[in-house]
Amino acid sequence: MTPIEIGKGGAILYAPGTSDAEIEAAAIAAALRHRRLVVAWRLAILALLLGTWEVFARTGIIDSFFYSYPSAIAVRLYELITEGTDEASLWYHLYVTMEEALIGFLFGSVFGVLFGVALGRNKMASDVLSVYIKVLNAIPRVVLAPIFILLFGFGLWSKVALSFVMVFFVVFSNAFQGVREADRAMIANAQILGASKWALTQDVIIPSAMSWIFASLHISFGFAIVGAIVGEFIGSRYGIGFIIQTARGVHDTAEMYAAIVIIVVVVLGAEWIMTRIEERLARWRPPALNDTNG
Repeated sequence: MTPIEIGKGGAILYAPGTSDAEIEAAAIAAALRHRRLVVAWRLAILALLLGTWEVFARTGIIDSFFYSYPSAIAVRLYELITEGTDEASLWYHLYVTMEEALIGFLFGSVFGVLFGVALGRNKMASDVLSVYIKVLNAIPRVVLAPIFILLFGFGLWSKVALSFVMVFFVVFSNAFQGVREADRAMIANAQILGASKWALTQDVIIPSAMSWIFASLHISFGFAIVGAIVGEFIGSRYGIGFIIQTARGVHDTAEMYAAIVIIVVVVLGAEWIMTRIEERLARWRPPALNDTNG
């Protein structure tokens, strides 16, 4: 078998005469080693952080009243999963928050893409409306929570409205910029070939802007969760935000952190799903530079 070496920076060096099968096997082995190394480092850093936190809280270096400690948070998380709260099970609280966030995320994403593409393709409309968009975007979204509570009450739609505005402007801005950054040479070639305005938008502009749009979707679901939880802080009977607010009222920091852990897990799960969807919809896109051995 022809010798294969790992060169400087992790690059694979192949000796002359190396077969394609050997190159492919070496590449697969190198990728597997890289993934294992990444996982090992992640777990080591997590263990170091949690261990340091536990020791500092136990020894009084940090005040456990405010920061709790990982073992207490783990116990409280287990109790939430198995016993729930006095009001409902954890799964019902999570269902309420996810319903609010998902509806807001869906509508915010759809309208954000539609308005972003439409204004990106219409210079006159974007010039006229840009000042109003800037004014609305300058308003801190979380301060709208009390207004939405007054308008829609303490039920579902006040939280959906807040999640909507948290998502809309992020997606809108990226969709708008993605349309503006579309390849002008490709657009010109399509126009020369007789593409209609709608065909140009559908087949050239939107695919060109997909990277921008998906970049916004990756972070906007987290904003949708934030919108739902902030709305639950203001007024609700159920939800993860309600759990945090109730725990704050009785100074149960372990329960507060346990609820935050639940939110983190949900957002990371949504990020994983979004990544898989992006990979399926954008198979034509070349891999990123850090995904290759070049």
